[in-house]
Amino acid sequence: MDWTRYRFHSRWALPVPPDRVYAALGRAEDYPRWWPQVREVDRVDENTGVVRVRSVLPYDLTFTVRAVRDDPAAGVLEIALSGDLEGWARWTVTADGRGAVARYDQAVRVDKPLLRRLAVPGRPLFRLNHRLMMRAGRRGLAAHLEAV
Repeated sequence: MDWTRYRFHSRWALPVPPDRVYAALGRAEDYPRWWPQVREVDRVDENTGVVRVRSVLPYDLTFTVRAVRDDPAAGVLEIALSGDLEGWARWTVTADGRGAVARYDQAVRVDKPLLRRLAVPGRPLFRLNHRLMMRAGRRGLAAHLEAV
């Protein structure tokens, strides 16, 4: 097993229409306004940006994201990641009753040297760190969508 590889899955139920969720998730430059752990998003061009995140553990991850798929009809936003993380991430937004579900899937390899050295003993903490970040993101997006 390669201890530096991770697969994450999250499901956010949100009480707003799917098109509003999709639109908010498609504006990555706004993430720092509602997702506390997304510290910076700097656009490089139409399809590329540099992101810096930091959750509970005392380290930052910086990576470049490149849009791979933007399909409003299917509700899919997908990016490729390179830098401290290598891999991909995808949002899939679907209707659910009177609201929406945003499903997040991610498959990455950690390339940050410190995290590679701590891959085996730190793995449970890294997974918990991600879970806490995603929980805060769901809360932040729900509050953001209520406010607009």
